[in-house]
Amino acid sequence: MSAEDRRAALIAATVPLVRKHGLDVSTRQIARAAGIAEGTIFRAFESKDDLLRAAVHAALDPREAERQIEAIDPRTPLDKRIEAAAAVFQQRMTSALELATAVGVARFVHEQTHTHATRHARLMALVARLFEPDRDKLRCTPDEAARMFQIIAAGGSHPRLAGEPVLTPAEITSLLLDGIRHH
Repeated sequence: MSAEDRRAALIAATVPLVRKHGLDVSTRQIARAAGIAEGTIFRAFESKDDLLRAAVHAALDPREAERQIEAIDPRTPLDKRIEAAAAVFQQRMTSALELATAVGVARFVHEQTHTHATRHARLMALVARLFEPDRDKLRCTPDEAARMFQIIAAGGSHPRLAGEPVLTPAEITSLLLDGIRHH
């Protein structure tokens, strides 16, 4: 197994443990989950903190969400496209909140790196593309629609902001596309 493969396997084994135990997860638990000797961890990472940082970073990586949004067929009706995207965003929000709870909100805040900003911009561009086929039916540009989608999807999926129960993907879609006013 290459060093990069070893690192990836350790990160993959660590993410669910961090969700369950927070930053108090032990290197013994990580090694057991990865199926390796405990000392092997320190051949792949300089410290447990480095591994935990890498695991949190991996858990927040938007590439899976990007892949899921790219897979949404642009020929399906607009409401179905947006509902599918809302389900993806809701899963990301739930996952991020679960992680923040496990590691502690104060320690959860991460740097806004250039890479993070670039990845987020790519994710929002993919959402904007979902609106593009129906551009002529919108009162705003697809980019503005994507920004409003993000605001509603994030707020509607956060239990402290939305209350319980959080909005469903269908409710997020309806609120965004139809508003709350009778037509």
